[in-house]
Amino acid sequence: MKLSLSLQQSFEAPELVLKRSYIKKVIETALRHINVDQDCEIGIACVDSDESHKLNLEYRQKDKPTNVLSFPSDIPEEVLSLLDALPIGDLVICIPVVLQEAIEQDKTAIEHFTHMLVHGTLHLMGYDHETSEEDAEEMEALEIEILAKLGFNNPYTVKED
Repeated sequence: MKLSLSLQQSFEAPELVLKRSYIKKVIETALRHINVDQDCEIGIACVDSDESHKLNLEYRQKDKPTNVLSFPSDIPEEVLSLLDALPIGDLVICIPVVLQEAIEQDKTAIEHFTHMLVHGTLHLMGYDHETSEEDAEEMEALEIEILAKLGFNNPYTVKED
């Protein structure tokens, strides 16, 4: 499996230096874990709070910025068969929200960013945590397994002082 990555960084933060190779490794690890073996294309946009807020309001009717928005590809099946690589969609990650949540959850910035990258990638592949408790448990279990492969702890356990 080969991953083609389009990366747009309209917001950068010194505490979270993002390397294209790292982002590709995270997404490839997630896709391989769920047995995706065909070539894929994904777009990632790292944005500020204003852009996230605008998109979250427009597409989810939620009047606030959010950590990650996923926009799965909606290319018809008959067209997909003609393509060399599967366009799985786009992720919009709000860096200020990710940084604030990392502080609140006592995590490093890269730890939480990586979790949001995995979380968003699973959404693009059809996983959901909002429709049922069973779906949420399945998605969280996958996130935990993928993050462990990347050397990170369970993101759902609370650190004790």
